[in-house]
Amino acid sequence: MVCVGRRILPKCEIREEAQDCLRLLSGRAHRVFTGIALCTSNGKTRERVVESRLRFKRLSGREVEMYLATDEWRGKAGGYAIQGQAAMFVARLIGSYSGVVGLPLYETAALLVGEGYPVLGGRFGDSG
Repeated sequence: MVCVGRRILPKCEIREEAQDCLRLLSGRAHRVFTGIALCTSNGKTRERVVESRLRFKRLSGREVEMYLATDEWRGKAGGYAIQGQAAMFVARLIGSYSGVVGLPLYETAALLVGEGYPVLGGRFGDSG
């Protein structure tokens, strides 16, 4: 979820939505919230919400139009994909880059390790 102030930005499906989002984000700070949940073997659920704070540089009309032409924005919350060309718009990021992409790896690994699943070395699930 991408938020500017109290506003939640849409997962953009049409060009005009993405254009509006990028214009709103231009030169401003915003927050990205990503939720993860792990269902444990004993039937419990462990959850985390990861917050990342970003600031975009001020975008020119030309930059917005060129980015829209890439179609990277399609289906993306806030109208951008940080793992693509929109990375050039990010002046500051505090938090989880992978959380902005979509899966906060540090927090996911911490949940798995906390439940006894090794995440490093060998294949996933191996004990050694």
